Amino acid sequence: MSMAAACQAESAGYYGYGEPATKEQIAGWDIDVRPDGKGLPEGSGTVDEGMNVYETYCSSCHGAFGEGMGRFPKLAGGDGSLTEDRPEKTVGSYWPYASTLWDYIHRAMPFFAPQSLTDDQVYALTAYVLNLNYIVDGDFVANKETLPKVKMPNEDNFVWEDPRPDIHNERCMKDCRDTVEVTDSAVGKNLTPSTTGPLDKGLTE
Repeated sequence: MSMAAACQAESAGYYGYGEPATKEQIAGWDIDVRPDGKGLPEGSGTVDEGMNVYETYCSSCHGAFGEGMGRFPKLAGGDGSLTEDRPEKTVGSYWPYASTLWDYIHRAMPFFAPQSLTDDQVYALTAYVLNLNYIVDGDFVANKETLPKVKMPNEDNFVWEDPRPDIHNERCMKDCRDTVEVTDSAVGKNLTPSTTGPLDKGLTE
């Protein structure tokens, strides 16, 4: 077999099956929207348009005003609750960027049919949910230019640098300890919920 023939045979992949992804297939997965708005598509939506979309697709889970239904999460409220024992992490109290709210709604909502909404419907929903949290006015129009300019209430409280120290311990290869004693744990610091009683018991003891 010639070298050229060998190279041609390997082009199908190391295991000899599969095929290169097409541009259309890659585009189907490349849907992320970044905090600066990069990735947002063309289109727009108003608060009023979002209310209609919300009532159709969202209110059965999240309530008529974002208050949550049953075990489905609240979308509005929770102001100043993040330091409490039971913080309410809503769009208004917790979410860092309006552009990534569009991303989440687009890729994951509605719960029963994710990625079924049009880009304009997602813009409208984003505007409506922001308005529910008093972050934008009722005449706000969401689009690729306006969303990155929205300042979210909790944006400055996120820390993007990993505070954990770099550890470069060398593996012991000679005269190592026979046994290792665990002297501390997260459970001992009451940082994790108890697994033997009610979920909240370990947090309140």
